[in-house]
Amino acid sequence: MKDLHVGYAVVGALAVVLAALSSKIRQLPFSEPLLALVVGVVVGPEVLGWIRVPEGDRSSLVLEGGRALLAVSLIGVALRFPVRRLRAVLSPTVALVTVGMLGMAALSAGLAWLTLGVPLSLALLVGACISPTDPVLASSVVTGKPAEKHLPTRLRQLLSMESGTNDGLALPLVLVGIAVVVGDTVGSSLRDGAYQIGVGVLVGLVVGALAGRAVSYALSRSDVDPGSSLVFTLVLAFAVLGITRVLQADGVLSVFVAGLAYNYVVAEDEVGPQNTIDEGINRYLVLPLFLVLGVELPWSQWGDFGWGAVLLPLGVLVLRRLPVVLALARPLGLRWRDAVFLGWFGPIGVSALFYLTFSEDEGVLDPRLWAAGSLVVAASTVVHGVTSAPGRLLYRRVAGEPGD
Repeated sequence: MKDLHVGYAVVGALAVVLAALSSKIRQLPFSEPLLALVVGVVVGPEVLGWIRVPEGDRSSLVLEGGRALLAVSLIGVALRFPVRRLRAVLSPTVALVTVGMLGMAALSAGLAWLTLGVPLSLALLVGACISPTDPVLASSVVTGKPAEKHLPTRLRQLLSMESGTNDGLALPLVLVGIAVVVGDTVGSSLRDGAYQIGVGVLVGLVVGALAGRAVSYALSRSDVDPGSSLVFTLVLAFAVLGITRVLQADGVLSVFVAGLAYNYVVAEDEVGPQNTIDEGINRYLVLPLFLVLGVELPWSQWGDFGWGAVLLPLGVLVLRRLPVVLALARPLGLRWRDAVFLGWFGPIGVSALFYLTFSEDEGVLDPRLWAAGSLVVAASTVVHGVTSAPGRLLYRRVAGEPGD
């Protein structure tokens, strides 16, 4: 219990610092998750020893914390842009979350197998877990005044839609990877994935549309103030998550679909104030999870990987995404500079942590899964956190005024 209270104090103090620097933080070469990760390492058992997570609690803590954080983040992503304006990025989003994600999973699996020497089955699962682009870390790249000033709207929309969609669509890949590792049949895993996605999409559409109708009716009677409207969307995220979990469906994808359906039904000028969810997520709610990650980094297991602990994250950061996006640049309708930016800024974070611990919960007990996955997540948090602000400035310098 003492460790929990120390955690409250550390997260609260960090949040106060970030609130004080709120107008400057996005212009600096680091992100909120990176700061929380570093603080977690410092207060964790390897340095100060102030916080220790009880053995066996890490997986469930990260799993449920990641699930909740993804739900709130995805409802924010779904409300970020008026949904009717997203039609222009629909086709490229489909390409990225199908062909693109399969390519990223395959390349990541190959890198894990070659650099770490793990069994191919485990490498396939690692590749599946780290294949989705994380919406939480991606939000620090595409939201805020610096992003709106330096990046074109279409590029921000495309990264937002991809990161929102592929978190849920990665589930079948992860289920197949789990089946290969534990010896279950791939066919049953694919059927399970199809059921979870189908039910999740249906629940999201129905609940999101009904919620939108209810809010529109209340707004027409002036029964909803801005604060209540914002809280309503957060409650909607958790309601959808709870319903889908009861039905054993894909809650992550369902929340995003519900947000899009809600966005479509509610008037554009009423959705606008609610997209401030993004700012709250990236500044505050992300802090506890990355603090726990910093506390629980498996340093000794990374040491057991030898040079693989260097080669895997380096290979994943350079080869997992950039070649895939460059190869798809023409079908995606991207200029060269847009393809390079999109290919580099595809961070690996909360969604990967969620699927890593989900796999453990489903019976994958090999400790190398968490070691390999957390290594890549930590590297992505550091590298993408450091390069996000300079990357936006470099994009603007190369492209001139981005425009829309």
